[in-house]
Amino acid sequence: MGRIVPALALLALLAAPAAQAADTARFDWLDYRGSDPADAIARPEPGEYRNPILSGYYPDPSITQVGEDYYLVNSTFAWFPGIPVFHSRDLVNWTQVGNAIDRPTQLDFKALGLSRGVFAPAIEHHDGTFYIINTCVDCGGNFIITARDPKGPWSDPVWLPDLEGGIDPSIFFDTDGRAWIVNNGPPVGEPLYQGHRAIWVQEFDAKAMKTIGPRSVLVNGGVDISKKPIWIEGPHLFRKDGFVYLIAAEGGTAINHSQVVLRGPSPTGPFTPNPSNPILTQRDLPADRPHPVTSAGHADFVVTPQGDWWATFLAVRPYGDDLYNTGRETFLMPVRWVDGWPRLTDPGQAIPLTHAKPTLPPQPAPPMPTSGPFQVRDEFDAAALPMHWMTPRNPKGDWYALDKGALALRLLPVGLSDHGHPAFWARRQQHRDAVVETALRFIPDRPGERAGLAAIQSDDYWFRFTIEREGHGIVARVAMRDGKEKPADGKVLATLAVPPTGPYRLRITARGGEYDFHVAGPGQDWRPVLTGADGTILSTKKAGGFVGTMIGPFAQGVGK
Repeated sequence: MGRIVPALALLALLAAPAAQAADTARFDWLDYRGSDPADAIARPEPGEYRNPILSGYYPDPSITQVGEDYYLVNSTFAWFPGIPVFHSRDLVNWTQVGNAIDRPTQLDFKALGLSRGVFAPAIEHHDGTFYIINTCVDCGGNFIITARDPKGPWSDPVWLPDLEGGIDPSIFFDTDGRAWIVNNGPPVGEPLYQGHRAIWVQEFDAKAMKTIGPRSVLVNGGVDISKKPIWIEGPHLFRKDGFVYLIAAEGGTAINHSQVVLRGPSPTGPFTPNPSNPILTQRDLPADRPHPVTSAGHADFVVTPQGDWWATFLAVRPYGDDLYNTGRETFLMPVRWVDGWPRLTDPGQAIPLTHAKPTLPPQPAPPMPTSGPFQVRDEFDAAALPMHWMTPRNPKGDWYALDKGALALRLLPVGLSDHGHPAFWARRQQHRDAVVETALRFIPDRPGERAGLAAIQSDDYWFRFTIEREGHGIVARVAMRDGKEKPADGKVLATLAVPPTGPYRLRITARGGEYDFHVAGPGQDWRPVLTGADGTILSTKKAGGFVGTMIGPFAQGVGK
């Protein structure tokens, strides 16, 4: 199914020649296939689509419309390249057309944790220019980048110092030609409770690319501060029927997540909450329901040429008690207007796994599937990696190459917990149940040299499945780390002797909260190295943070 279409080269510095064979590991291909238990019941009929529309780690969706075209962006935190840009004409089938952060010089992720960096981008189009406004947490603050073409190139950041201390900014271009920035920021004075935040507004000069005039608070705490609401964030402004509406997420990013709405006479308010908030949540549904979708919120709205309103938003699909390894995903639902207020879900209504498509011209399925069960195989025979591949933080030097139909990784002396840039290219785990396989050509010369696959949720929670040297022989080894108190280089879980010459095939199988590791030498059948490993360490609940599991080729050396 669906072979990946190669993308343009990410950047020239990464297109270096392959390193010498003794210093590299060569991966001939990588095959990914996955499915979810809900696939058995979530079978779209003709004219229907399946939720989520972007499976796996695609959180914080923001959407904008230009004529018949729709563009969507997501958070990527400290992974590079960052901020994927998707295109669609039917709101259902999405194709990635670029990465807004595709040059290491645009942002410096330093040695940040993988859930720092790029938070909640918001995309808008105005007068022929695309704008993405965003926050680089612990790496510069709030900024704007622009492009004439959403495929790029995107500009270097223009920083917005007036928004210091805030996150989740978005831009609103009003009908009078003025522009406004709204964002989450600290409240005036000392916070009254943990999670007490505010929504601020300030005018923006789009020509000078800077904020102007006074900053003021639109929402203090949330729609009802007497109830101590937490983490009002992800705000967007829009106009309809003489009102300016403010939508925002509230309740934090876990199971109490929700979307709320307020309205007022102008971008500066005053704003009155909807008496029937929240307009989207799943926190009022029974926890033991089958195939649950939870933690829904962080919505953005768009209007079709027919006048129909739709919303993209994030939610998760747990396999246990708030356990999910795939991260927060992008969903789509229609927006209904009731008594002048928008609504996505009624109280007690579950987010639909299938739904009638928007009334828009039919669009072919994308070259790389993004929803439902699928299989994708990367042959590494193109001039560049596809756009959805990512690596931690800022890459430097000639650490990789696409060479003679293989992905060649230099054995960098950087481990998965070193808060540096390891030799690691990865793709998202997009399903609860997934199988990732590769063919590896690599013979380690000394202990400490290793290459294979890694599955990582953060710097402190990961699995490493590699070919290594042990004494005079070669072994396949599974190691893991499940917390900061553990050895940074990981704890060995299992070892199996393999033939002294490759190539080797490696396979990681995810089965909800369990992971299996198999190896096959030349001419051999698959052999288990470890089965039933505790995969819940790759869940957000245990590892923390805001990302999802990333799996791919990894190589490590011992230095000089």
